[in-house]
Amino acid sequence: MVFSRAHGPRGLHTEKAMKARTLTFSVGLAVALLALAAVPLLAQTTPKAPAPVLITSCGQSPGANSLNVLARRAGVEYTLKEDATAKDLATRKFTSLIIVTGASLKGMGAAGVSIEDELKRTEALIAEARKQGMTVIGAHIEGMSRRAQGAAPGDNSDEMSIDAVCPKANFMIVRKDGNEDNRFTAISKSRNIPLVLFEKNLEMVDILKAVFAK
Repeated sequence: MVFSRAHGPRGLHTEKAMKARTLTFSVGLAVALLALAAVPLLAQTTPKAPAPVLITSCGQSPGANSLNVLARRAGVEYTLKEDATAKDLATRKFTSLIIVTGASLKGMGAAGVSIEDELKRTEALIAEARKQGMTVIGAHIEGMSRRAQGAAPGDNSDEMSIDAVCPKANFMIVRKDGNEDNRFTAISKSRNIPLVLFEKNLEMVDILKAVFAK
């Protein structure tokens, strides 16, 4: 049997080796991309904050209760008080404050407060936190369902809650689908406030672990 120089036994061996290397590279690249896709959408440098943490709400939405569950899973040292006031910061040794944004008319009705009451309480909370040198974190974890979708005509209480907290925060943690209109991105850029995005609430467990890692 006669083989040309280009396609002799040596040439065939080299060609097979090249195909094998190409296949190995392609598989490795695919695995790497899948691994990246599974990583939460963290900022390049995850912001840090000290514990213990006081978790509260601005607007009495269910988001604070959801964060309560996630913080417990993350092993964060925290206290949940949805109607926390500046006095709670003055009498307890908290070092960080997480305010969950988003207003619920039902929740505020049950608590016997208005959005105006919530805004005043939040303003005083942030002022006291700043006075004590605490880290203030604005969180929005309910997506677009808590961005006035289905709200009564003229009801902008969700947006008022966001405006009361996020521009004054040290950093923000936001579910990605709640930022479809780049509302939080705009705040981040205009105020130079770090923004951490995530896709699913369970991913926030890892985010909280990273933020409050000792």
